[in-house]
Amino acid sequence: QLQASGGGLVQPGGSLRLSCVASGRPLSTYATAWFRQAPGKEREFVAAIRQSAGSKVYTNSVKGRSTISRDNAKNTVYLQLNSLEPEDTALYYCAATKSVQISSADQYIYWGQGTQVTVSS
Repeated sequence: QLQASGGGLVQPGGSLRLSCVASGRPLSTYATAWFRQAPGKEREFVAAIRQSAGSKVYTNSVKGRSTISRDNAKNTVYLQLNSLEPEDTALYYCAATKSVQISSADQYIYWGQGTQVTVSS
């Protein structure tokens, strides 16, 4: 089970840190990703961190202003979002997979419930 949290209302230029806590499974053995879905749009890949060595992948729209990380002791994956823009407004989901295709939502078998991020002045 994955539990996402940390969303909220933030002004443009602000920051948020999203958390994804896993129970029952060690996230270090899964690739873990964040996806987001805005109203009327398809779910899109945001960032992922691979198991083991923990290499990271970001979508271009957040590259340079976001960081995904993992705390194995807390069995938690984080997504730090900086310089937030109104276009970042969406429901953010965390997900876990054993697949190597880490940017494809259909490869993920475990999903959290989503946490809302709203960027507005």
